[in-house]
Amino acid sequence: MLSYFVTATGTDIGKTYVTGNIIRAARQIGLDFSAIKPVLSGYDEATAAACDSAKLLAAMGKKVSLRNIAALTPWRFAAPLSPDMAAAREARTIDFAALTAFCEAAIQAAPDVLLIEGVGGVAVPLNDTHLVVDLIAALHLPAVLVTGSYLGTISHTITAVEALVVRGIPIAAIVLNESVNAPVSLEETADTLARRLPHPIYQVPRNSGAPPFRALVESLGEVEAK
Repeated sequence: MLSYFVTATGTDIGKTYVTGNIIRAARQIGLDFSAIKPVLSGYDEATAAACDSAKLLAAMGKKVSLRNIAALTPWRFAAPLSPDMAAAREARTIDFAALTAFCEAAIQAAPDVLLIEGVGGVAVPLNDTHLVVDLIAALHLPAVLVTGSYLGTISHTITAVEALVVRGIPIAAIVLNESVNAPVSLEETADTLARRLPHPIYQVPRNSGAPPFRALVESLGEVEAK
């Protein structure tokens, strides 16, 4: 079964927006893409209907409920911090083996392509000894790297790519999600990255909806996971 890990150069770059629109674009052509988001920081049950996990449920056409959110995201923390810090605030830790096993079970149960959405960027700590990139490597999945067009994105993207490549993680796609008040055009940023990186780059203008994701969906169906 094909599966991908959706990660990013940092937080608030647009992982959930991209993941949700990939799912919607797939559904439009009859493909049953699904997603999980195992770890979530900044979770408030009172506003759970607006959290990232709820947005993924909506994209999949599933009921947004506390029960479904919990099934999609077992590790939920209140503090809007890195998972290791957020967990420490609650006297908890993330068991890396349990996290990996949860993802592996979801991969096996998925009817079609499964997208595993990470938390924060590639180097965000999950606990005292593991980063997000370590989870991607443990799952032997290709990565979909989401980045922006903000000032500094060139350095952040190249650094994130190197962190993935050094661990032998294939990069299925780089998704360039247009940032608010970007200093240069989306096309100029894409051209600059393309001169330095060999991976396919998909440009996503702001508020573009599902149509730009059709080509990405089709390409993900052609990349074979390890």
